[in-house]
Amino acid sequence: MTPASPDRLVVLTGADGRLGSRLAFRIAAAGGRQRLLVTGRGQVPRLPDGAPLPETEVVALPSELSFDSSPETASRVLTGVFEGAHAVFLVPGQAGRRRVARHRAAVDAAVLAGVPHVVYVSSVGAAPDAVATVARDDWLTEEYLRGTDLRWTLLRTSMFHRTLTFAVHDESYGSAPGTVLRAPAGDGRVASVSHDDVADVATAVLLDEDPRRHDGRTYHLTGPESLSLDEVAETLSAAVGRTIRYVPQTAEQARALFSRSTTGEVEDWITQCQAVEAGVLAGVSPDVGQLAGRPARSLADWLDDYPAEWAHLRLPSVR
Repeated sequence: MTPASPDRLVVLTGADGRLGSRLAFRIAAAGGRQRLLVTGRGQVPRLPDGAPLPETEVVALPSELSFDSSPETASRVLTGVFEGAHAVFLVPGQAGRRRVARHRAAVDAAVLAGVPHVVYVSSVGAAPDAVATVARDDWLTEEYLRGTDLRWTLLRTSMFHRTLTFAVHDESYGSAPGTVLRAPAGDGRVASVSHDDVADVATAVLLDEDPRRHDGRTYHLTGPESLSLDEVAETLSAAVGRTIRYVPQTAEQARALFSRSTTGEVEDWITQCQAVEAGVLAGVSPDVGQLAGRPARSLADWLDDYPAEWAHLRLPSVR
């Protein structure tokens, strides 16, 4: 475990989310001081007995900072939250047309609060012409960060292991029921990664005894292998004990299947799958192993280590 300096405060945004909460536990275990910005959409990280994490302050997302609040309002509110921080861990916002504006407001707040270092969770394949919508938004955020005097580190992540499990559906095909993995990803391959691996890397970066070691660095966080969606389905089948087969979709079929989700969330999923089909997420990077000090978890290892993360696949009806 990376030791933490007691005079360095870390602010974690989205700390009640799947990634932020894992990072909060790691920072606390290392003896770090942290301030958690929570949204109310998840659970505040706490010890098993319900006690708060040591050396941890929790700040609820203020009521005036709503989804539709102006960038100026967001920047003003977040400046107070970021005050006194040695580093800010910035996770991307929810899907929507104002996502980049909210990211820029957070960067502005870090500048105004005098934060030295921002660690931003970006996407593998981030580029101005990226296939995935979120990767284009991440590129714009990265460019905005580069235009400031802040020290920055980019954690470009692949698709998460857990995300793949939510593309599995129980349904009938032909004359018999079956379980299928549906995605508009064609014959593409993906080197998916676990939330825990990304949290371990973020811990190493945020608590490094040499705080400038990661300045201006871009890390690509992937799993240890690149799998086709047929291979993903086979791996999931072995874990759940029933056959799951991969059935490629069109974008239109995916939109119909996820009609209950918001438009932005659906388009994020579809375009990320299209990035898989285009080969954008197929590459395997050594960065997790080099920064976390252990190999990245494969999808099979993750399924074995974290059964609660895919418990929904054990239900009689997945959808």
